[in-house]
Amino acid sequence: MAYLSLKDINKIYPNGFHAVHDFNLEIEKGEFIVFVGPSGCGKSTTLRMIAGLEDISKGDFLIDGVRANEKGPRDRGIAMVFQSYALYPQMTVYDNLAFGLTLQGIDEDIIEKKVKNVAAVLGLTDYLDRLPKALSGGQRQRVAVGRAIIRKVGIFLMDEPLSNLDAKQRVTMRSEITDIHHKTGSTTIYVTHDQTEAMTMADRIVVMKEGYIQQVGTPYELYFNPVNVFVAGFIGEPPMNFVRTVVKKGKVKVGDNVLDIAVKLGDKASLYEGKEIVFGFRPEAIVLGKGEGVSIKASVELTELLGDNTNVYVDIQGEKSILKVNPHDTPEMDSNIEFSIPYESVYLFDGETERRI
Repeated sequence: MAYLSLKDINKIYPNGFHAVHDFNLEIEKGEFIVFVGPSGCGKSTTLRMIAGLEDISKGDFLIDGVRANEKGPRDRGIAMVFQSYALYPQMTVYDNLAFGLTLQGIDEDIIEKKVKNVAAVLGLTDYLDRLPKALSGGQRQRVAVGRAIIRKVGIFLMDEPLSNLDAKQRVTMRSEITDIHHKTGSTTIYVTHDQTEAMTMADRIVVMKEGYIQQVGTPYELYFNPVNVFVAGFIGEPPMNFVRTVVKKGKVKVGDNVLDIAVKLGDKASLYEGKEIVFGFRPEAIVLGKGEGVSIKASVELTELLGDNTNVYVDIQGEKSILKVNPHDTPEMDSNIEFSIPYESVYLFDGETERRI
């Protein structure tokens, strides 16, 4: 049995708002799970139900096979790291780290040893006598993480812990949190709206939209095998490009080009005759110039040099798309270009359900 089991979990508020619908997930001991999705999708609400900070309206939450719906936060063996750090401003870093252990009545010598060990792991040894106001955002977040891991609990919950940091600090803290997870071996559930954090940190990702799970899988599975348009567009930076088109005589028109959908769908192609489908391709999957696969002509509207690559914004007969190219191959603004997409990099989705075909 999984270490954590969420079975048909629902959250319905007194005003009738249904925030989370039939959430089902099995989490193994030691996994790093990331809940990702846009604001308001229900990911933080689900995390708070796991923590015991929100009541579960329907369904069962089990920890190691034991129902935990009615258990309070203190009885679930959970430590939580919040977006706002939630440090005690009048206490030093040492006292912030030691506070939870002091409440448990642990001997001072043991507390000191634990605090120093955690401080060494997090690079906080030289800051133990400082107040939180004297620390950078990244250092304060490390104190918040340290206060969680010092308790040696089995489950860590992190609710958008990096959202208050600048871009450089987020990159550093991503690697530090991942390293801490590997060292502690604790089960970690991490909430973010940043798909880059999800892709770089997770063992598995749970993609949510409007309270529903859209897909659960490894970063590789979500990137290369998205189940619908939403996941395909949410995972990846820049996002996948989409062109809506109608199947006529087994073919679809994309720009100036025609694709025989039987190349991708085989015998299923006939089921979509006369129907709208969504043609998708990732910005980095293209090759400039005419090549194997689907060749498309487009006009260049804007280019963004990012150093290791250039984002090229193009118009394909009224449809806007982004291409990712080598900076040395950056086309001129307002020029016309041709690029090709290998058949294996083409994605097709049902135009009505938006499910992948």
